[in-house]
Amino acid sequence: MPLLSVLDLSPVAGEATQAQAVRDTLEVAKAAERLGYHRFWVAEHHNIAGLGSPNPEILIAALSQVTTRIRLGSGGVMLVNYSPLKVAETFMELEALAPGRIDLGLGRALGADARTGGALRSVGSEAFPRYLALLSAWLLDASGKEPIGEDHPLHDIKANPSGPSHPDLFLLCTSVESAVFAAQAGLGMVFAEFIARADADPAVAAYRQAFQPSAFRQEPWAGVALIAFAAETAEAAWRLDAPRRAGNVAMLEGRRQRFPGVDKAEAFLAERAGSPVLHLVESRTIAADQMTVLGRLAEKTRTTGADELFVMATGPTLTDRIRSLELLAPDS
Repeated sequence: MPLLSVLDLSPVAGEATQAQAVRDTLEVAKAAERLGYHRFWVAEHHNIAGLGSPNPEILIAALSQVTTRIRLGSGGVMLVNYSPLKVAETFMELEALAPGRIDLGLGRALGADARTGGALRSVGSEAFPRYLALLSAWLLDASGKEPIGEDHPLHDIKANPSGPSHPDLFLLCTSVESAVFAAQAGLGMVFAEFIARADADPAVAAYRQAFQPSAFRQEPWAGVALIAFAAETAEAAWRLDAPRRAGNVAMLEGRRQRFPGVDKAEAFLAERAGSPVLHLVESRTIAADQMTVLGRLAEKTRTTGADELFVMATGPTLTDRIRSLELLAPDS
């Protein structure tokens, strides 16, 4: 079996609130640790009704207090929305709370539409290389691994708290270009296959070929994040996954729509039978019985050469999400 981790977007289940979705993520994380998953990452999304958490760093802090072993991280922090110094300080503080368990996954996009990005005062993705260089320098300086030199204009500005270690650094990728960027920066990479609408294979291959060692990583490391949902039968899994598929189809059609119930989601999908958008969504869906999903994950590991897979804990209820993780669990 491939090394498995969990990516959780704090989805709003049924008629629940976004606040409940945030609390549900804590329960999913506790289950993931109990079941032997390697990492548990949470995401940053803004102004999306169906997702509950815009602040992965706050969730990670809470998760550090209800787990003891599993690695915790962001998938990811949208760096161009924030001051690199503030991000460095936030994640050094998280590292102090859970030493050796913190991952800092970074995104180059906004995690939001353009107007919301403006409200966040994002500087735009073109600033990402400069922001990453500053963030990296402050993390390495704060951990004592690579102090900022006296000739650096920011040498007297420190990211607190300092400590003997820093979080592991990753870049979230959706293209060959971004994978090569991660490689040249000497970072780990996670290809978000569920967003990219493309297979991860070319990006992972390009990353490994272009990788250059850095202070953060001496060897390449590539993960792939995808949606994989399991239930007792293939028919049950496909039905329970309908609200997610319907939401994705609606988004690709140009609107955001949440489907609290399975029946309405299935009706929405039935109206679009044969459409290219529905075909695209369904072709990238892994929702079936336990053995089928595990087989698909093993095949994905083989074809991509990924070091680790991140499965998204989808499902219309918290119970369904945890049951899926139980069926796919490394310790099952």
